[in-house]
Amino acid sequence: MDVLKTLPNMEQLLHEMRWAEASDLHLKIGLPPVFRIAGRLKRPLNLPTLTSEDTERLLRQVMPPEAQEAIANGAADLDFSTFLVPPEDEAGAKKKSPPLRERFRCNVFKSGGGWHAAIRRVQPQIPTFDRLHLPGVYKQVAEDTNEGLVLVVGVTGSGKSTTLACMLEHLNGSEALNIVTIEDPIEFQINPRKSVVSQREIGVDVPDFPTALKHVVRQDPDVILIGELRDRVTVQAAIQAAETGHIVYGSMHSPDTTQSLSRILEFFPTDEHAFIRGALSASIKAVLAQRLLPALPETGSDLMPATEVVLTNPSVRELIRDGEYAKIPSVIASSANAGMHTFTQSLANLVQNEAVAMKVALEFAPNRDALSSLIKGVEVRSSTLTGS
Repeated sequence: MDVLKTLPNMEQLLHEMRWAEASDLHLKIGLPPVFRIAGRLKRPLNLPTLTSEDTERLLRQVMPPEAQEAIANGAADLDFSTFLVPPEDEAGAKKKSPPLRERFRCNVFKSGGGWHAAIRRVQPQIPTFDRLHLPGVYKQVAEDTNEGLVLVVGVTGSGKSTTLACMLEHLNGSEALNIVTIEDPIEFQINPRKSVVSQREIGVDVPDFPTALKHVVRQDPDVILIGELRDRVTVQAAIQAAETGHIVYGSMHSPDTTQSLSRILEFFPTDEHAFIRGALSASIKAVLAQRLLPALPETGSDLMPATEVVLTNPSVRELIRDGEYAKIPSVIASSANAGMHTFTQSLANLVQNEAVAMKVALEFAPNRDALSSLIKGVEVRSSTLTGS
C-alpha cells in the first residue's frame, strides 16, 4: 500500500481505504486518520495529526448540500452517503460503460467543539449467502415469501445491513415482487432484476421514518425493508405491515435473539406489553442474530459469522406471547426444526470446521463452559464412531 506523505484530500483517503481493504475510516481531531482492517484499528498512513480545520475541510469535500445546511442550522450529528469511482473504472466510463461506484456511509458528529467522522466502506456488489458464509437457513428464510416479519439483529459492525441486502437481492433475482426500502442512509444499491425496487433514503427522499412509514403500504409493496427498528413508530409500522400481508425485513441493535424481543417491549408502555407480545407472536417469522469473528487464515476470509436463529413454531410463539423469552434458547437447542440453533451451537460448528480458533470462539461465547462441553461431546462421539 502506498504511504501518503502529506495530508491528502478526501478522495485520496477513500482510495486508500480500498487499497488497504479497510472497512472503516475514522477522522478524529488530535489523531492521524485511522483505518479498521479485518476488525482491528490500525494506522497504516504516515500522516500528521488532524486539526479541527483539517477534519472540517475534509468532510466538506464529501458532504451533500443538505448535510452542510444541517450543520449550519446547528446539527450535532448527521448521516449521509458519498460515492467514489475507482480509477480502473474511469476508462470504462469513457467507453460509455457504466462506472462501478463504491458507496461510503458517513456518520459525522461533534466532539470537543470540532467535527469527527466514522466512514464505512460499503462493497459495490451485494455478496451472496455463500460469500458471507451464512448458514443455509438464511436462504430458506429469504425464499419463504409468505407474509411476516424477519429481524436481523446484532451489535454494531456485525454485518446486519449486508445480510439484509443479500436477502433482498436474492428475492430480487428470483421473484417478481415490489420491493420498497426505507433506509438511513441507503448502503447497497439494489438494481431491479425480476423485481421492482424503490429505495427511499431518510433526509433525501423523505424527511423521516414516520412520514415514510405512513405512506409505504399505499405503494403496493410485497416486501418492505425498514433499515432499523429504532423506536415505537418503526416497530408498530413493521408489525402492522406484516399483519396486513406484507413481507417485512428490519434490523435491530441487540446482541442476541431473546434480547431483541425484550428490547421491542421497551419502546412501549407497560400496559401495552401484552398486546405487543401477542402481535409479535403472530407476525414474526424469524429472528436472525449474528456476530463477526476473526477467521483462521486458511479460510481465505478475514471474518466469519457466528449466528443464532429462531424460527417461529407453536412453542416459540407461545413463549413470545407469554413473555418467557429466557426459555427460547432451550427450545432452539432441542428443536427438530431444521436451521434453528444457538450461538453456542454455531460457535462449536465453526471450531469443528476449522473456521475460527477455539480461543476466539471462547472469547465470543455466551457461556464458555457450555461451548467447551459441546465441543468435547462432539469429539467423544466422533472418536467412538471412528473406533479411535
